[in-house]
Amino acid sequence: MADDRDAISSAARALADKAIEAARTLTRNGEAIDDHQVAVERVAYVGTEARVIEELARAPKELAEIARVAAAEIAAGIPHRLAPVAGVLGLGALAYDGAAAAAITAGIQPAAVEAIGAAVMADLRSLTWPLDEMLTEVRTNVRAFAEREVLPHAERIHHHDELVPERFISEMGKLGYFGLAIPEKYGGHELGNLAMILTTEELSRASLAAAGSLITRPEILAKALLAGGTEEQKQTWLPKLAAAEVMAAISVTEPNVGSDVASVACRAERAPGGFTITGAKAWCTFAGRADVIALLARTNPEPGVGARGLTLFIVDKPRFDGHEFDVAQPGGGTLSGKADRTPGYRGMHSFTLSFDKWFVPDAQVVGGEEGIGRGFALQMAGFAAGRLQTGGRACGVTQAAVEQTARYVVERKQFGKPIGDFGLTRYHLGRMASRLVAARGITYAAAAGMDADERAAAPLAAMAKLFSCDVAVEVTQLGQLLHGGWGYAEEYPISRYVADAQVLPIFEGVKPILTLKVVGRSLLGR
Repeated sequence: MADDRDAISSAARALADKAIEAARTLTRNGEAIDDHQVAVERVAYVGTEARVIEELARAPKELAEIARVAAAEIAAGIPHRLAPVAGVLGLGALAYDGAAAAAITAGIQPAAVEAIGAAVMADLRSLTWPLDEMLTEVRTNVRAFAEREVLPHAERIHHHDELVPERFISEMGKLGYFGLAIPEKYGGHELGNLAMILTTEELSRASLAAAGSLITRPEILAKALLAGGTEEQKQTWLPKLAAAEVMAAISVTEPNVGSDVASVACRAERAPGGFTITGAKAWCTFAGRADVIALLARTNPEPGVGARGLTLFIVDKPRFDGHEFDVAQPGGGTLSGKADRTPGYRGMHSFTLSFDKWFVPDAQVVGGEEGIGRGFALQMAGFAAGRLQTGGRACGVTQAAVEQTARYVVERKQFGKPIGDFGLTRYHLGRMASRLVAARGITYAAAAGMDADERAAAPLAAMAKLFSCDVAVEVTQLGQLLHGGWGYAEEYPISRYVADAQVLPIFEGVKPILTLKVVGRSLLGR
């Protein structure tokens, strides 16, 4: 089996590298990506899939069979993904041959996929990814907390669009979940990115919006502070973030600015002792409840400066529990916010904000005077961590969908027997499980890479986000179909998973931009 995976991996990598090299030539090493967006999008995804297959070849022996099936299915799809752009790239033949072709054919056979579905129905533990003792304890403890504290309330929070309960935050703070990637000298636990991913995954398994995303925003601000904050700022803010004394929101997007971060227009103007913020922001998740907002604003309005004119601020604000708020400062500055209604991802609420001369002291310019104009780079450092976390969140939602579907098809009877006894049901469930293992493989690899070198591993974190979020959408929808009509009923959790999964390819880098500007650029540049 390991040999099969190696053969599949080598063949997929060779085909991906051939496409990447052709795309480099076509785009002049990435300089002309926007002139060939469709080709670059296809090649970037194939490069991601080849990396996923490589991680499946390294999967633990306990998961060898499911990893083999997952690798075969992904590899089988690569020629089809490249086919529409093969002529543009001058690729010629796209077929596999020899041992790789035989291994792929064997791995995608219905009997092989059905066997995985049957194993999952028999024992959900067959999906467990082996970990060392410390990480196993992390996963076990977080799962126990999530099942005890979060899961009983997840459906109510979703159906009534309630705010995350304060108890979740305080208990997670006591357990140290907000300090997993913060150094010990600043009040954190410094257990590393994989421990953080496991925590995010298990919380998301219970509820993406009510728990799984809670640690992402403090994590993004913490990474920005560690990358470029002053020592005084690190000592002031990191212990508070680690202990959940301060909850953070992140504000980059604007009503007319999404992925083009360099075009941020919300402005920060000099004032005695600090700056005043004026402008609109959009999709600021958790902005109502948050104590501070990590806000990217323009300090240099000169035409042409782009990203070099942006600065990152830590903006204080009062807490609000509702869907709207208005607040004024003694000096006359105002801030208002209104939550935008969404079909899923409820619990944290995403706000459109309006600032008018809202004062921020000099001490809360990230990096101090040296941080002026460096906000874009500091924000990107935080976003790499956010993308990694989103891969973990996607794995958690996918895990929940696989588990709920496996239970349902065992219990649900039609035509005189459980629907899990039918071959097509087992086949679909086997595909769902194999996709989950593939998503975990690249996400865990990205976490390990970030532990070794965060800057170097940032493209891999983007790949993990890209692939795992697509898996979450695909698997939740397939699980919904296996529930039949009841999959569309809000009484069943699968409908919540479907609604929540839809946001995953959008935030922390919308899929087309992530594919072109992050993954594509990293693959094609020299």
